[in-house]
Amino acid sequence: PGAAAASLATTVGALLFLLFAREGPYPFGKAVFEPSRIGQVFRERPLLLANLGYLGHMWELYAMWAWLLAYTRSAFEAHAIGSAAAASLSTFFVVASGIIGCLLGGYLSDRIGRTATTAGMMIVSGSCALLMGFLFAGPLWLFMLVAVVWGISVIGDSAQFSAAVTELGDRRFVGTALSVQLGAGFALTVLAIWLTPRFADFIGGWRWAFLLLVPGPLLGAAAMLWLRNLPESEKMAGGLR
Repeated sequence: PGAAAASLATTVGALLFLLFAREGPYPFGKAVFEPSRIGQVFRERPLLLANLGYLGHMWELYAMWAWLLAYTRSAFEAHAIGSAAAASLSTFFVVASGIIGCLLGGYLSDRIGRTATTAGMMIVSGSCALLMGFLFAGPLWLFMLVAVVWGISVIGDSAQFSAAVTELGDRRFVGTALSVQLGAGFALTVLAIWLTPRFADFIGGWRWAFLLLVPGPLLGAAAMLWLRNLPESEKMAGGLR
């Protein structure tokens, strides 16, 4: 039933996009993937830093989403709450809170810039990943509060990385730049998803498992702050960097 519902929702979403989506006010020319331009993506420092920020973001995001339910179940069991439904509902609430993060990320990027927004979100999300282990057996309300903040911040910066690449890169090769960014990001996230439960087994439980994710957002934040100090960053967000 779950798979069928997901497939149906995807189909409906595609139909809505087909019927109602229109070209925006700032269209790009046709942009295709050109393998010969891959090296350019890595040679240009602003693009490289934006992609490093994205990789840090992707190291954390999907592994958190994929294993949060298992983590929450384990934490609830530590509080003598054996209800699978309670853990599932709590996990849904945390992931769904990302809607707030997406809106907040867009709002902030238009006011303080993409680099400040992404760095700030990743510092917050990385801090939450660190705190989860300390709150694992602590007050449940505090555990859930930090989890919700994490759910908001872990996704709030996501759209900014692709936007940054379109602003920093040569418009003729934006298709290649975005393909490289997304391909590298999702390859890395598969590795993070695979490693997380194995790390939990290695350390003897879920409590400190999310420590594995902390380096991603912190290194990503450092990359975006470095990018902020480059003159090329003024191309982003209408000069807000």
